[in-house]
Amino acid sequence: MKVRESELPGIGQKVEIITKNQEKISIILHDDGRRELYYFDENDHEECMASIAFNDEEARRISAILGGMTYKPKALESVEVALDDLVIEWFKTEPQAPAVRRTIGELDIKKHYNVQVIAIVKKNQQKQLSPGFDTLIEEGDTLVISGERSGLKKLIREQLTARET
Repeated sequence: MKVRESELPGIGQKVEIITKNQEKISIILHDDGRRELYYFDENDHEECMASIAFNDEEARRISAILGGMTYKPKALESVEVALDDLVIEWFKTEPQAPAVRRTIGELDIKKHYNVQVIAIVKKNQQKQLSPGFDTLIEEGDTLVISGERSGLKKLIREQLTARET
């Protein structure tokens, strides 16, 4: 697979991918969080055959699907064993989620979910690496979390996703 990245000033970044089977896709990552995916004719890499746009949430969900977060292909079992089932996930805290306005320590994430918060990207794009127990989780924060798949899913479902009313 060949991957070529280029900056698009004022827009974001463009990634062109040509697969082992000589299929080409391009992904435009907009600075505002939108993503656009373009699929090209296999015989003419200049001819776009289809395109689709995703908002940030949709793009992350599709990324999780492609990355095996929702279904684990059997071929990946040996990779996960080598990593002791370690998974890393990025998840944006939803409005009205139980974790909003609470600290990592209050939630006792490590004890209750066996998950480690590696970093937090705040809404203003400020990054906090290895946040402490006193770090406040706010609406719209993107948490970079690591642990076993079951613990990550449970944390996301119970603390980072808005409760349905």
